Formats: sequence, structure tokens, C-alpha cells
Amino acid sequence: MNRFGYIRPTEVSQAVEALAADREAKIIAGGTNLVDLMKYNVERPSSIIDISKLPLDTIEETEGGGLRIGALVTNSTVAYDERVQARWPMLSSALLAGATGQLRNAATTGGNLLQRTRCYYFYDTGTPCNKREPGTGCPAIGGVNRIHAILGASDDCVATHPSDMCVAMAALEAEVLVEGPGGSRRIPMADFHRLPGDTPQHDTTLAADELIVAVELPPAGFPEHYTYLKLRDRLSYAFALVSVAVGLKMDGDTIQIARIALGGVAHKPWRVRGAEEALEGTAAAPADCAKAANLLLDGARGLKDNAFKIELARRAIVRAIGQAVAATPQSQIDKRIA
Repeated sequence: MNRFGYIRPTEVSQAVEALAADREAKIIAGGTNLVDLMKYNVERPSSIIDISKLPLDTIEETEGGGLRIGALVTNSTVAYDERVQARWPMLSSALLAGATGQLRNAATTGGNLLQRTRCYYFYDTGTPCNKREPGTGCPAIGGVNRIHAILGASDDCVATHPSDMCVAMAALEAEVLVEGPGGSRRIPMADFHRLPGDTPQHDTTLAADELIVAVELPPAGFPEHYTYLKLRDRLSYAFALVSVAVGLKMDGDTIQIARIALGGVAHKPWRVRGAEEALEGTAAAPADCAKAANLLLDGARGLKDNAFKIELARRAIVRAIGQAVAATPQSQIDKRIA
């Protein structure tokens, strides 16, 4: 681990000023990802900006009936918040599917948004990695790639985004609120994370001098017809091979509104609006679910170790839609697939 400076601002403006003054600085909150990266020498910040004293740790109702979750609210607090469980239960379910209780108690909402990939080669500084050192290559493409992307990848990177929370927030169409030297702005979840292209070192559209201050959930939270289905190599403390977040608004047996996001398959939570539109106005017959799955996975490409994820994702999508239609969401306590 390298030597670094330490700053603990007490106001958001001070944190933004510190970021603007040192582009090699990094924000720390819960530290559940950054500290690991520093131990492995993957991240070598010149300064650490500790934002734990900023007033960003509350959950508040918005005027429009949504919910504003401060960047420092822990994953456990969000998961067990009565409002979240009652009105946005998909988010609670996704958070409870991730990590362990100890990590959820420390990990923050803002930090979860900024998780780096868990690619083996990214963490191994003895190997090349375009995400870590642009232009050095991507050994995962021809190497061990069981956990890697089947959608949206490029010749420079096939890593996947690891968050469960972000998959649910993508399906819920949340917005990320940020502050920077130029003022505040809102970034839709669909635009917050980015595909690797030829610049895989950039995971998000957040500028280097911007700070996440909150996430806002819209009023529509799919409180009844939803699910978060996570498939992994073991039943706890494992990242998703494939995950599916589904939220539906039903009128009797007919789907009025559908939202679907996939995790574990791409560099960002994966949505295809055409797949959702294919379900809307239907009763989710097997042919309708299959069509939605095919549209979501259009262009999927497997590597030597992860081609199985394409069919796994297809079946998971169909299963998850069925769970949401029947209002029988996947339990995160009894993890056997419903």
C-alpha cells in the first residue's frame, strides 16, 4: 500500500473542492471495496477523502412520492427500511442477496454504485489489464473467464459489474444525484454506468471532481409484482453469474408496465426497452416470456468458459418473469429457486 494524504471534510463543498484540487484522490466511505483495492495496489490514491462526517446519511420522502437515499446510508439500513420494504421491495431483496450482514452494515449506497469489477486479472497486478493499465491487454478474453460478460463487452474488456443493488435500481429507474464544481446534476441509472468500449478504465459517467450525494427512487416501486433472482456458484457471499430484477404493474392478468434488468452479464446493469415492451399488454404466456428473454439476450456472445451463461440467463429471465407475475418473489432467506 502506498503512502497517501488524508482529508476529512465536514461539508459537501469541501469534499468537492478537495476532489477538484487532486485528481488522484479517492473518496472513502464504508471502505469495503477501496481498502481491498489499495491492499492489492490496484488503487494507489495520492489522498483519501473521508466523507463519513458529511450529512448524507438520511432517507427522506420526496415531494413527488419517491424516496431520497443519502450516499452514506448503509446497505443494511436501506434493506430494512420499512418504506423500502413496503414500496420498493425489489431493492430490499437485491441488497439482502448481496455480500454478508457485516459488509452490508459498512457498505454505503454511494460506494455500492462505484464498485469496481471483481475480474481476477484486474485484481492481479502481476498480469496486464486494460481497466487497470489502459493499452496493456485483456488476458480474460483468452484466459479464465467463467464470471465474465456475455453482453456489451469489447475487445478491450469483458469484465462485469458486480453490484446487486444497482441492478434493482436500474429496473426501478432511479436517479443518481451528484455535486461538482459546476453545481448539481442528476444522472439516470441507465446512463450512470458505461460499457467498456476502448476506455474500460472508466466505469461510470461520474466526473473525477464530482461527488455522489444521494439516489432518488421514483414513486413507482412495484410493491406486489416483483422479484430479484440471483444465480451463483454458492448460496451466499458470491457474486452473480446471472441476476434478474423484474418489476411489473398488472391490470388483472395483463402486464401494463414491465421493467427488467440483468446483472452479472455486462459491464453495467443490462436493460433492453424493447424486451419490456414485448411483455406489456400480454398475460406473460410462455411465448411472451421467451420473446422478452431473446430480446434481452440479443447479441450475447460467450467465451470458452462462460457460454453457459447465455442459456442460464434465458431460463432465469423466464423464471423471474413468472415469479413477478404470480407475486411470489424469490426469497433471500430460503435461496432455493421458487
